[in-house]
Amino acid sequence: MLAASLLSLLALTTATTAAQRPLVQQFVDNGQTYSGIDLPGSDQAYDAGLFTPLEEFSLLSTSEFTTLSHPLFPNYNVRIKKSDFCDGTVGAYTGYIDIQARHLFFYFFESRSNPDKDDVIFWTNGGPGCSSSLGLFMELGPCRVSSPDNSTFNPYSWNENANIFFIDQPIGVGFSYADYGETVSTTPEAAKDIAAFVAIFFEHFSKFKGRAFHMAGESYGGRYIPVFASEVYDQNARLVEAGLTPINLTSVMIGNGCTEWPTMTTSYYDMQCKPMSVAPVQEISSCIRMKQAIPRCEKMLKESCVDKFDSIGCEAAGLFCQSEISVPFYATGYNPYDISKLCEGAISDTLCYPVTKVISQYLDRPDVRSTIGVDPSITSNFSSCNYEVNAAFHAADDSMFPTQYYIAALLERGIRALIYVGANDWICNWVGNDRMTLGLEWTGQETFVSQPLKEWKVDGEIAGLTRNAGPLTFLTLDGAGHMVPFDKPKQSLEMVKRWLAGDKF
Repeated sequence: MLAASLLSLLALTTATTAAQRPLVQQFVDNGQTYSGIDLPGSDQAYDAGLFTPLEEFSLLSTSEFTTLSHPLFPNYNVRIKKSDFCDGTVGAYTGYIDIQARHLFFYFFESRSNPDKDDVIFWTNGGPGCSSSLGLFMELGPCRVSSPDNSTFNPYSWNENANIFFIDQPIGVGFSYADYGETVSTTPEAAKDIAAFVAIFFEHFSKFKGRAFHMAGESYGGRYIPVFASEVYDQNARLVEAGLTPINLTSVMIGNGCTEWPTMTTSYYDMQCKPMSVAPVQEISSCIRMKQAIPRCEKMLKESCVDKFDSIGCEAAGLFCQSEISVPFYATGYNPYDISKLCEGAISDTLCYPVTKVISQYLDRPDVRSTIGVDPSITSNFSSCNYEVNAAFHAADDSMFPTQYYIAALLERGIRALIYVGANDWICNWVGNDRMTLGLEWTGQETFVSQPLKEWKVDGEIAGLTRNAGPLTFLTLDGAGHMVPFDKPKQSLEMVKRWLAGDKF
């Protein structure tokens, strides 16, 4: 949610409407000690006798954290506890990924079907700067928050047949925090923390070793996930060299991703001025001006952001394209996450969905924070999105990096990719994602491009359109906006089930 440059878009809209080694480590928790030594030369194989995995979730306490470490990652620890909340039918766990003075909060839910055999899904929301509590409590998690005082069982949760993580990242998002103001402002920085966490978790809970691992995300997750997955893939060589089991990275799943910004930017015209999912929502005069501005927008983006990267020139191109194509859309009052409806409340307050404020109120409850183990240092009210984090990533030009190259590189290595899009989304829409997938340069590109879009169905009813070749699948969901599992829970769960099973759509 949000989108990379939403902060600047909001500013533009307002202006327009107003004219982030110790050699020996030892940790003792719940009466148990887990030790590790950083050997000279971090890629050298370590002595397995120096590491004792925790192995069983049953050893975890509900009242205090157990700290996990690993000698291959001397600067990382994982604090984890059992947290009886949300689902009620499966094991639920929460904790922190500690990177020295930086701390990332996470949730983990076991599968409702067969947690000892089912795949593992990693999930992050986007922004950048938005908490994965939105995905957990509003979209695909085991429960949905219906009021500040209550959560209800979600029968369409993605943990129906998979174990799943939800992570608040980067630092400053959700319940994640830093001791001394440390920050992370680029996706490659954030990726190293995620890859280390995954390795430590799998090493301690070895029943997950070799299990299919899928990395999924939404919105700016289109930028996060390809880079995170690439870091996990590349880290596997280090794990093997150290005598460890590599992570069985199987696929990436990107929902309504903003992956290639130049392509996405120009598609904003199509979504508001053509009947791509609903009737045009923009005035004819505004569409004519946009049409005339698009060639200049494309030229500026190509020259300063694509062919070569010139920070000042690229930012100038972005500002021009936003003012001519994006700002007029916000003036319509339509929901940028679902153009079939108007925005409910100020976007900076509700993200157009008042339930986001309800989720924040639920997570402000002292009993909820105590149950899930929120660090006592966090006393401020919960915020779904951190605009300072968003601004930092935007200032670092993180969104302009050609992330589609990572997807292509993963495809070349046999990692499957599912690009799914709610057809009614505007901010990270299906037109831009379709163009991005068609333009991916990989050995299967010609075959993929030659495939027509065809209907896919759920229970005999048309659910959307899809195109596939080899490991790459593009798919749309009719009637859904930016948050597909929120709008179409049944269809999104069926989509995930088929994807995990390797079935065709």
